[in-house]
Amino acid sequence: MVASASPSAKMADGEKRRPSPANASTNGAQESEAAFLLQSGVSEMVRGALLRLLEARPEEPVAFLAAYFERLTQSGAEARADGGDPQRQLQWRLERAVWLLRLAPLSHSRTAFNNNVSMAFDFLSAGGRRKKPGVNGKLYSELLTMFFRDRGASEDIVVPLLQKITCRDHEMVPFDIFRYGVLSSLVLLEFLAKAITLYEALDGGSGVADQRICLAVLSTLEEALHPSDVSSPVRYLEAGSKLGPDCLALAMDKALAERKASLTMKKEEFLKKASAIFVAKVKPVG
Repeated sequence: MVASASPSAKMADGEKRRPSPANASTNGAQESEAAFLLQSGVSEMVRGALLRLLEARPEEPVAFLAAYFERLTQSGAEARADGGDPQRQLQWRLERAVWLLRLAPLSHSRTAFNNNVSMAFDFLSAGGRRKKPGVNGKLYSELLTMFFRDRGASEDIVVPLLQKITCRDHEMVPFDIFRYGVLSSLVLLEFLAKAITLYEALDGGSGVADQRICLAVLSTLEEALHPSDVSSPVRYLEAGSKLGPDCLALAMDKALAERKASLTMKKEEFLKKASAIFVAKVKPVG
């Protein structure tokens, strides 16, 4: 027969199990802090910021987070201040969508690009009741125009592309067209960045380059893009990147061997011709 524990032993055991006032106070404080973070939305906000940071993988993570939270604060304040003004609300949504597209560089993962484009699309689709899913054609055109303006692109270069990838104002733009337009715009910007680097190598810092060499390089670039898949704008960027120094040097030597009067070409003209090569390959959405 097993002897039962004495009353004094039971009391001692109960004292061991009972949390001390200090531990109870600490647990209560932790629960209170966790509840505060959850109710205020801070936990979700920080989580969202870290996800954006991992997707974008910027060169300066701290500056990226600072800009992210600053933009988030400004957006919240503007939304509250403009709650009764539909036009201001529309402008705020456009600015927010442009900001999201700036976080979607092609040099990073495809998942990050798709996520940001999808968020921009949903953000613009959120206002008003729509009979069909999608973004209004006018809003879509305004978004791309604002995006190019934000990146400092010349109107002469941008307009020919916009004429191919935008829709009529009254049309509803589905996500696949929206994504294709954004993708084409980003490819054009990166294509121009590579063209600028190419021209700066040709002009030797003088601001003007030999027209014969410029035309030879542009012709070589066009030949590199010719076999590319017209259904994917990124293919043009990849094809242009495959232009090796040997190929370019051969084209330049051939151009200089021609006995023609030496004229010059400015950077603006070179970029316009280079962008025209890309735009000519882009498939119209209409």
